Order: sequence, then structure tokens, then C-alpha cells
Amino acid sequence: MHPRALLDRFGYRPKKKFGQNFLVDGSAARRIAALCSSAHRIVEIGPGTGALTAALLETGAQVAAIDVDEDMIRILQSQPELEKARIVHADALAFDYEGFASGEHWNIAGNLPYNIATPLIMRLIEMRHGPDALVVMVQKEVANRMSAQPGTRAYGSLSVAIQYAMHVENAFTLGPGSFYPRPKIDSSVLVLRRREAKAAAVGDEHRFLQVVRAAFAYRRKTLANSLALSLGVERAAVATALRELGSETETRGEQLGLADFGRLADRLPG
Repeated sequence: MHPRALLDRFGYRPKKKFGQNFLVDGSAARRIAALCSSAHRIVEIGPGTGALTAALLETGAQVAAIDVDEDMIRILQSQPELEKARIVHADALAFDYEGFASGEHWNIAGNLPYNIATPLIMRLIEMRHGPDALVVMVQKEVANRMSAQPGTRAYGSLSVAIQYAMHVENAFTLGPGSFYPRPKIDSSVLVLRRREAKAAAVGDEHRFLQVVRAAFAYRRKTLANSLALSLGVERAAVATALRELGSETETRGEQLGLADFGRLADRLPG
């Protein structure tokens, strides 16, 4: 049933505060579910009216669908075809994912609200026993940043942090017509698969991520200046570290790859 009809049945309206744009494209739901087909346990975030939930159940997966909106919980619980899903009223940023997984492998799927997509993804990939993969819809601009390569305008600290831990595939894009109500932007489906080993060898992971964030804190400045300002490190020390890497002192953050950032972080004074 179309999300508008389900909402009308209950007398509900989409809520802007939750960033609700419900998937109406059944073909897209099945494509997303197919990308999750290797997982037995799946946590779906933001199930809305249940289009993706139904497609995930059809793959035979064990699904926990969590939504912060009690109205959506009622709609999900009203549909017989979703009775095999565990419907949970919870905040995705606070949900006990590891408790759900019970030590087994698990994946994430969902149409992530734009306002929490980035912090939520970072929390999930940084978890000690996090998901093996995330198959998620996010704003196209955010997807481009996560999958960006060095030397491009979209490349930044988010690109490095995500790709350090995960293999990133920008699977396909959905236009506004795939959702109700229609958003003003396109959405992309990202597949993030956990690496067996991190993409860069680093001595101190916390320091590495700190250096990466500092490298892009002042996009208009050179890397040496940005790091000096953000980390309180002498510019001369940054310049020396860059020369040891074979880079010019006027290098900018977007010119370094993950391995370069790893080597740079290990050379900078703490």
C-alpha cells in the first residue's frame, strides 16, 4: 500500500522533525534488500511504512526494524506481512545493536534520516563489534563525500574516516519521485563493507583520525598551516614531516591518500 494511504488510514502526516520521506519504489526496495542478502541478522533503521522491511523479510533475514516515531511503530505493527519482523520503538543513535546481534554477524539497512546519517554511520563503523556491512540510503551529496577519491572537491575528512574502515560502493541513485513526500534532493544507496584490515597502517588510530580532521579544518589553507592551527604543532615540524613523505610544503589535505595520512600522523609530534 502507498505510504500516503497508510498514513491517511491512521490520520498521520509525515513529520519534518524526523526527516520522514517514505520509500514508495518497490523495485528499489528489492534492489536494496538484494544487496543485504548475505546477512542473516539485519537491523533496519527508519523503516517508515515498511516497504524495505517487507523486501528484507522476503530474503529470509531476521529483521529488527527500529523507529523513533511511535506513529510509525503502530503502522508497522498493523501489517500482517511484517509480523516476522521485530518492531522496536527506539532512537537509532542509542539502540543496543550488539545486544540484538548476540555475538553473531549482522548488517545495517535503511533509509537514514538526513540529519543523523553521518554521526550514526560513524558510530556504527567505530563500534568494537559493529556491523559487517551497511546498505543505506543517504543524501547524494553525503554519499559522494563518503566515496570521494583524493584530488576531488568532495574528498575530505569524512571520506578518509569512512574508507579507512570500510570498502565503499556507491550502488545507485534514487530521485525524489521514489519517495513520499518528495524530497528536494536525490538520494544514493551506499554499500559499506568492513575491511578485514584497516586501509592504512597507523601507530595510533586516535591520533590518525585527529590529524585527518585537522587537515581539512581550514580548506582554504595549506596542509601545513591547517595542521599547525588545529593541532598546535609548529609549522616547521609539519613541513619536515611532509618533506619526509616526499610532499611539498604547499600540499593541501585533499591531495593525500589514506596511506599518506597514516605516515604523516606517525611523524607528527604528539
